[in-house]
Amino acid sequence: MVTRVNGFSGMDIDSMVKSMMTAKRVPLDKLNQQKQILNWTRESYREVNSKLVDFRSNKLVDKYGVSSALNSQKATITGNTSAIKAEATAGANGVPMTVEVKEVAAKSAFTTEALKTANSSSTAKSTTKLGDLFGENAPDSFELYINKSTIVFKASDTISSVLSKLNGDKTANVKATFDELSGKLTISAKDYGEKNNIVQTDKEGNVKTSSSFLDLMKISANDIKGATKAEIVVTSTNDSTVTQTYYPEDNKITVNGVVVTAQARSNGEGSKIAIETDTSTAVTNIKAFVEDYNNLISSLNSKITEEKYRDFAPLTDEQKADMKEADVTNWTEKAKSGLLKNDDIIKGVLSSMRDLITNQLGALSKYGITTGSYFENGKLIIDENKLKQEISNNPQGIQDILQGPSHASDTGLFDTLSKKVEGTLDLLNKRAGTDRFSANLTTTFKEESVMGKRLKEYNTRISSMLTMLNNAETRYYKQFSAMETAMNKLQSQSNSLFSTSS
Repeated sequence: MVTRVNGFSGMDIDSMVKSMMTAKRVPLDKLNQQKQILNWTRESYREVNSKLVDFRSNKLVDKYGVSSALNSQKATITGNTSAIKAEATAGANGVPMTVEVKEVAAKSAFTTEALKTANSSSTAKSTTKLGDLFGENAPDSFELYINKSTIVFKASDTISSVLSKLNGDKTANVKATFDELSGKLTISAKDYGEKNNIVQTDKEGNVKTSSSFLDLMKISANDIKGATKAEIVVTSTNDSTVTQTYYPEDNKITVNGVVVTAQARSNGEGSKIAIETDTSTAVTNIKAFVEDYNNLISSLNSKITEEKYRDFAPLTDEQKADMKEADVTNWTEKAKSGLLKNDDIIKGVLSSMRDLITNQLGALSKYGITTGSYFENGKLIIDENKLKQEISNNPQGIQDILQGPSHASDTGLFDTLSKKVEGTLDLLNKRAGTDRFSANLTTTFKEESVMGKRLKEYNTRISSMLTMLNNAETRYYKQFSAMETAMNKLQSQSNSLFSTSS
């Protein structure tokens, strides 16, 4: 290692080397600045990605895209209010109905008697092991053949772990529960209908007459109940009285635009359904959509129009050290400004969304929804009174425009906007490596993106340049050290000659 000290010559070698290295570090500083700009730009893309994911997933899909968001029809139940649940769709025709539930549909299932431990005959708990239910001569394992799945339980497995294995087996497609008060274990199909009946079959589909697990539970094939259908009687009173009986597998029927769900037997007391018009939910959600849409396009427009300060490059550590903290902050804000000015991806999605709105503007204007002035960049404006009035007159119309006829999944404005945003998220993912499904601003970037690859290139070049600079610095110190040694030797010789001549 080269000793970095000042020699007897009085020269400040460290300062001289530092001065010489400053010029050589200029290309490295530029690389680090370019890398910093790339990282800032990527973070700006992630902010855009976050807003688009939130708008698409949390707003268009999960909030405004559901049928209830724009439904202005409300079903009210009188009489027996516990036997059924009723939800009016936008197409509800308002015909009065009376519903009587004769039978409620049930899933295929079986329930054990109270499980007890073999030794103490106490009621089992979630922590009870299967071996404790069997007794001293318990086998090492128990097998269950169910819906083309073979599940093996150990004697040491607790009832709690049995539930986890059953509920976690996708092939079995069952739900297992255990009631600690009664000590009973219930296993039921996840879905309604005879096609989902629980059957004793192994992985190959071979029928098994018994299994050691069911034997332990004292369950035979006859104890496994098949799925049953509901029996729902509906009487409508319009110009005449009409009665019809329905037998759904899943307790749900749709009659006169009302979704009726059977919950319990009526026991002779019918449930009367009436339809009322209530525009408040639809109006509230449409206003919220317009606000969210306007906020999004305002945010995106601010990105592509933000002023860019070309004279403000990212500061180096040396530059920051000579500045006040407030000055560093102000400088950095200007250096970050305008990184996405006139960005093609953002301009593309803004243009696409504006086109989709424009294509529907004729229909939307009937409901009081229009666009602002040209300089407002596609901002939507609502005439709330007109919106309420038109929804009252034609509640299905606004659903057809925004969600699609009969709530179709690909023709409504919400769906087409969602697809455009989804396409933009794909572009951001490819360029910046952002997460298409997450609005989190701390998610990691995909390395195999365009910007991720550029970042790797910068890191490689910076690493190589650092090695070169370190070698140059070491070489300079060696040269100065050699010069000091030579001068020291010359001085010694001079002193020797002076001493001899004296």
